[in-house]
Amino acid sequence: MTIRIVIVAALAVLAAASAQAAAPPEEQAVLAPVHAMFAGMAKYDQAAMLATVQPEGSVALLRDGVVKRMTLGEFVSHVKPGKGRIEERIHDPLVRVDGDLAMVWAPYEFLVDGKVHHCGSDLIHLVRTNGRWLIAGVADNSRTDCAAK
Repeated sequence: MTIRIVIVAALAVLAAASAQAAAPPEEQAVLAPVHAMFAGMAKYDQAAMLATVQPEGSVALLRDGVVKRMTLGEFVSHVKPGKGRIEERIHDPLVRVDGDLAMVWAPYEFLVDGKVHHCGSDLIHLVRTNGRWLIAGVADNSRTDCAAK
């Protein structure tokens, strides 16, 4: 019985990995700056984050029923060392592309020192400029009653 569980679990992991790898190239191209921004956040690397965004783009963070607005440049300037080890993970992203406009919607978890601090949904829109996808805007919500992923 235990071997069956192991085999089923292994097949599920392989299916999930192949489904993610099978994402169309255009979707992978849209997701690349999103993942690069999160990687920059994890390293507190503002230059890496700025390379993925249009600094004048918009951010809308919904917190406790209040929308906090800023530019992407201002958001990046708030990401500074000293808050512990941070990581944002998205799951099952929904990507839509129409010409040079794209959006990513995905549930996320934000971790501090390896523990889930909060979670919610990210809505990220991107524009392709000179053949390169850049994040033009981000909106997200946040809650602390997060189910483990």
